[in-house]
Order: sequence, then C-alpha cells, then structure tokens
Amino acid sequence: MKKIFPESFYNPITLLGGAIASISFGLIVFLAVLDALAKEQKPYMGIITFIVLPIILIGGLLLIAFGVMREHRRKKQGLATEHRLPRIDLNDSKQRTAFVTISLAGLLLLGFSAFGSFKAYEYTDSDQFCGTVCHKVMYPEYTAYQYSPHARVGCVQCHIGPGAGWYVRSKFSGAYQVYSVLFNKYSRPIPTPIENLRPAQQTCEQCHWPKQFFSEKFLHNTYYLSDDKNSKWTLDLLVRIGGGNIEAGPTSGIHWHMNIENEVMYVATDSQRQVIPWVRAKDLNGKITVYRSTDQPMSDSAAAQKEMRRMDCIDCHNRPTHIYHPPARSVNHIMSLGWIDPELPGIKSLAVKALEQSYTSETQAGEGIQQTIKEFYTLNHPNIARDKQKDIDRAVEEVQKIYSRNYFPEMNVSWKRFNDNVGHLYYPGCFRCHDGKHVSGDGKVLSRDCNVCHTILSQQFEKKGLRMSLSGVEYQHPVDIGNAWKEMNCSDCHNAQ
Repeated sequence: MKKIFPESFYNPITLLGGAIASISFGLIVFLAVLDALAKEQKPYMGIITFIVLPIILIGGLLLIAFGVMREHRRKKQGLATEHRLPRIDLNDSKQRTAFVTISLAGLLLLGFSAFGSFKAYEYTDSDQFCGTVCHKVMYPEYTAYQYSPHARVGCVQCHIGPGAGWYVRSKFSGAYQVYSVLFNKYSRPIPTPIENLRPAQQTCEQCHWPKQFFSEKFLHNTYYLSDDKNSKWTLDLLVRIGGGNIEAGPTSGIHWHMNIENEVMYVATDSQRQVIPWVRAKDLNGKITVYRSTDQPMSDSAAAQKEMRRMDCIDCHNRPTHIYHPPARSVNHIMSLGWIDPELPGIKSLAVKALEQSYTSETQAGEGIQQTIKEFYTLNHPNIARDKQKDIDRAVEEVQKIYSRNYFPEMNVSWKRFNDNVGHLYYPGCFRCHDGKHVSGDGKVLSRDCNVCHTILSQQFEKKGLRMSLSGVEYQHPVDIGNAWKEMNCSDCHNAQ
C-alpha cells in the first residue's frame, strides 16, 4: 500500500501524537457546535473548548514533530528506522473476531468517555461543584447563597460570566485556591474577592437594567427593643431608588450614582473600600465637583497617585448573595412573623446574646443556645418556663436556625467580618461618603440627612401615638441618647466589636 506521508512519520511516537491531536481536534469541533447551539453561554464550555483542548492538541502536534525528528536523527546515526505496522487479515476468522471485538469495545469506550466527559463538565459548571467540593472551606458561602435573593442564579454567572477571558483569570486564581485547600494554606474566613470581581456592567446589569431604576419603594420595618417587654416599634419608609432614567422623571434618587450619564469616581484607602476620603462627581452636563473628607483630607494630586474607581452596583450592593445577617435584624424578622413569641420576657435581648456568644463548632453552638435560653427562663421566670415550654422550645429552634445560616465558627465567619454597604445601621454603608464631612471647594456637603435617600412616612412606638406625615416625619431614636445619633454613625453602636 502506498504511504501518504514520508517514512519518518511512521513511528510509534508520531502515530501517538497524531491520535492525540486528532481526538482533541474532534472534541474541539464537537464542543464548539454544542456551544453554538446552546441557548446560553457556559463559561466552562469556553475554557475547555478554546483553552484546555487546544493545549492538548498542541501537545499532540509536538509529539508528531518530536517523533519525526527522532527518526531523522536515528537515520543519520545509522540505526534501523524501519517500523512494521501490524497486518490485519480479515480473511482469518480469529483476526476478524479480534478486530470486530476491539473495534466495538473502542467505540463503546469513546462513547462512554464522551458522555462521562460531558457530564463531568456539566458538574464543574454547577453550583454544587462550587459549594460542596471544598465543603469546609466554601460551606459558609454556599449556605448563605442558598438563602439569598440570587439562589437560582448560577455561581459562575456572577463570578465568571460568559467568555473565555474572565474564565482564564478565574482558573488561574482557582489553581492557587486548590493549592491552598490541599496544603491548608487558606484564610479563615475566606476574604471577599473584591479586586477580582468582574465589572457589574458585565454581570449584574445583564438582568438589572439601570435605566429601569426609578420611582420609590415602600418599606415597613418592625423592631423590638432589648427590654423585658420586647417593646415593639415600627417605621415606614419610602426609599428613593430612582435616578436611572431621566425619561421617568427626577433622577435624584439613590441610583443617581448609577445613571450612565453621571460619573462618580472615588478613592478608598483600605482594601475593603470602607474608608473613602475623596469623591469626584460629574453630572450629565459635564460639571465636575470634588468632595474631600474633613477627617482625612486628600488633595487631587494625592488622589491621582491612588487607585481610582468608578462607582458601580457592587460598591453598594457588595453582598448581593453571600449575606450574613446581623442577629438583631434576624431576630426582629422572626419575631415579627410570630415564629418567636414576643410575649416571652426579654426574648429579643436573650436571643441576640445567645447568638453572639463564642462557640467553637455549630454543634456546640446549638447546645449553648438551648442552654442559655432555657436556663434564663428556669431561673428568672419559672412560671413562664412551665406554662410556655412549647414557645420556648420553638424559640430555641428558630435561634439555632439563625445561627446555622449566619455563623460558621470553624471558618471564623460571622456577620461582623463582612460589611454590607446597603443602608447604614450595622455598617458604615452610605455614611462612607454621606457622613456630612465630605465637602466640596464651594462648600457643598454630602449630607447625612435621613430624607436624602428616603422619606420617613410614619414611626410608632408601642403604647404611643402614631407619628405620620406624607411629607415625612423627623426620625426619633427608640432610646433617648440626645442628639448623638445625628453626630455619629449608627454602626458605631450597632456593630460594636
């Protein structure tokens, strides 16, 4: 039979390289077709198709070249270079049987390998892979994710997104993460990947269109004081979320910062972007205003030497999924639903205290929460402990659930270690800039007044009259602390370390 290629191509190494290259090329074509026919792009498909398999293909081509060069070298050295390939005679019944058996087995193997590879690829693209393979390490994030507003949005859609570029970046980062897990080098807790997040315009805004942020949103908040009566008070707000669409009316709401016609640049002096001494705003008319903190003055030249960032969704919504809720907020919510009986004396304060105690494991926390709550009523309210045993047991169960979703002692994770920049009660949040201390050259101040971002429609304390006005009422602190609440950040007390 006439040979197509030169004699030097017919050697085991070159033939092996040819087989590897051919299979890789076939898989590239196969996956590229799948990717083209898919309804939505999958990040892992891109990396396998255009990064992993081409590397294997190049490896096969290098083997081909190495085999050819090796044969030429052997020929110059006078070494035998003739390679006889096995002859198959299908007229021989034994060879025919062996050929058919091996061929069918090879086809089955290829089929099962292709199916297995595709299922493995699908698994690596799943949320379970992201959250459970490194169970201990990612358990806090995966748990918080399952109870978040984005629980049905795939991990890779936010952390990577479509296209091979960001996928490659994430995999380089992931390679070090694998090393860290294998050799127990990872941080506890795992830090938020602030520097490595893809721009919100390429992830969040694929679903949340800024132009549709307009009007106001009504919020009804229920709180309980940490006194023996769990005194109830309520606050009704109209949150001014507008600012994204000039065609829908005024653009002075919170999302003014995200109006594509505006540009807000800032400089942060810490890695978590919680300390912001310099802000520059450019409105749709091109007018530029620079605000500098009076606490930490920073000149324009000094700001130019720092990393300057344009504000986007993540600067406020920095924990859209992996949310660790403060205990007071969680307990208030559960009590407002009636899952914890507000008639149990001091249960608000007691539940928060039980949650905030130091535990070394979730098992110990469950036992400690039960002991703290039950002992309190047994010692201080024996009649309540006897008559409301079921309500106390239900309270224990609900507090344990709150702990299991927000505290992970093995990874040193709790709500205090992860600032949430939406709002300002438990974290600096809005007050990073709107603290009344950021002043422009012409004396304009970034106000910290309550009604800048929302209107307080009504406020009512238990057994007191309702204060209500459509034009807004002045906020009244539930505990008399004078004017201190106007002069300091809420988080200075509510997130006391």
